[in-house]
Amino acid sequence: MRDLFPVLRVLGMLMCMFALAMALPGAVSWWQQESVWRVYPLSMAVTMGAGLLLWWLLRHHRQELQPRHGVILVTLVWVLLPLAASLPLWLAMAQVARPISFTHAYFEAVSGLTTTGSTVLSGLDALPLSVNIWRTFLQWMGGMGILILAVAVLPLLGVGGSQLFKAEAAGPIKDTKLTPRMTETAKGLWGVYAGFSVLCAIAFWAAGMSPMDALMHMFTTVSLGGLSSHDSSFAFFDSPLLEAVAVFFMLVASCNFALYFVALRKGHWQSFWRDPEVRATLVALVGGGLLVALLLWAKGMYGPLTALRHGMFHVVSVATTTGYATVDYLAWPVFAPVFMLLLSGVATSAGSTGGGIKMVRMLILVQQARRELTRLVHPRAVQPVLLGGRVVDSRMIFSVMAFMLVYGATVIVLSMVLLLTDLDAVTAFSAVLASVHCTGPGLGMIGPSSNYAQLTDFQVWVCTLGMLLGRLEILSFMALLSPAFWRR
Repeated sequence: MRDLFPVLRVLGMLMCMFALAMALPGAVSWWQQESVWRVYPLSMAVTMGAGLLLWWLLRHHRQELQPRHGVILVTLVWVLLPLAASLPLWLAMAQVARPISFTHAYFEAVSGLTTTGSTVLSGLDALPLSVNIWRTFLQWMGGMGILILAVAVLPLLGVGGSQLFKAEAAGPIKDTKLTPRMTETAKGLWGVYAGFSVLCAIAFWAAGMSPMDALMHMFTTVSLGGLSSHDSSFAFFDSPLLEAVAVFFMLVASCNFALYFVALRKGHWQSFWRDPEVRATLVALVGGGLLVALLLWAKGMYGPLTALRHGMFHVVSVATTTGYATVDYLAWPVFAPVFMLLLSGVATSAGSTGGGIKMVRMLILVQQARRELTRLVHPRAVQPVLLGGRVVDSRMIFSVMAFMLVYGATVIVLSMVLLLTDLDAVTAFSAVLASVHCTGPGLGMIGPSSNYAQLTDFQVWVCTLGMLLGRLEILSFMALLSPAFWRR
């Protein structure tokens, strides 16, 4: 147990940092003279107090964090911080005579921090502005990762920052040292993220959104989260220009932020455009949008320009795991919504703010399959797996294959659990995929025109587990269940 003390000490510091984030909705609530303004200082005090208590009791345990500690800390952060994040939601909803259960408050907080975008709330337009600010701000914080933010702004942690970075980052970026110090790398990634955030907010405001709507939808666009302050989501604005702005920034956020950092640092973009994962991601998103637009036009549902507008917006939105909607796409030919949901599993890059299994893993699997097919014809041929002209290490190939096996098993098991609760097959399977991919809306009962409030508490907890597993990329959580992990 003493081995976990350094982890819990850092967790206490992170809780204190997270408590400070509640100052934003608190300031908005006080400025708007809302009746719920007292909720935020109370929640801040509780979270700060718990964090300070942890830190004070364990302040002398300053040992260097090992890789296994990073895995434990990441898991604790994504499981426990939503408890603190749910406190303002739970208290505020009770204040406005629309109380929600702990299950729904925790689900909403997990959905925010994991940038999933699922919701159990309705009547969003009538909620206090501060509540919507908090919901969307959670997504912005979760987009690049709270632990990466901690490495960036708290260099005095006195712990192994590289272990935190590697445990939190997704895909190959975790093994890439962009600068000599991980602190500088984390600052660079968050700097790029913040820069795109400012540009996105300005673009939304210039295109017609109110300042507050521009801020909230910036939070959920660059994070690829998709929560909105309106029940009708992006349809509230009914603006092709705003949809085009959203599509542009969703495409930007679907690419590896490490490549942006390198391109800006070195002053040239050749390496960015040459990256095979970026090209594959953009081809999948733009090509998928054109395919669905062509289908909608061919089926006579819309004219060519309207089909292009709706097809491109919804494919990019769903496939990047954002989840905005302007129409109920479940009324489209069944191919379209199923195609978009499946695409959400692969159409974002490692190092982006999106969820899913990431495009780089799919590329490695395709190359591995191609090598095995070649071996059937030429058994003695030596053909390494190449990605971007570089040989992919066999350990990475095995890691990808293990991830895909665990991913498939997770989707099947969680889907079967939901089926045991008598949920229909379409809703059950899509709810699990939408949760594990951190996408948000699914099919059936949880389509874009409804939400997860229709599910039972047990079903909501299953979806909550799916979101956490998806954000932790499954293997990190599964490692904790292995007895070998806990042997020193």
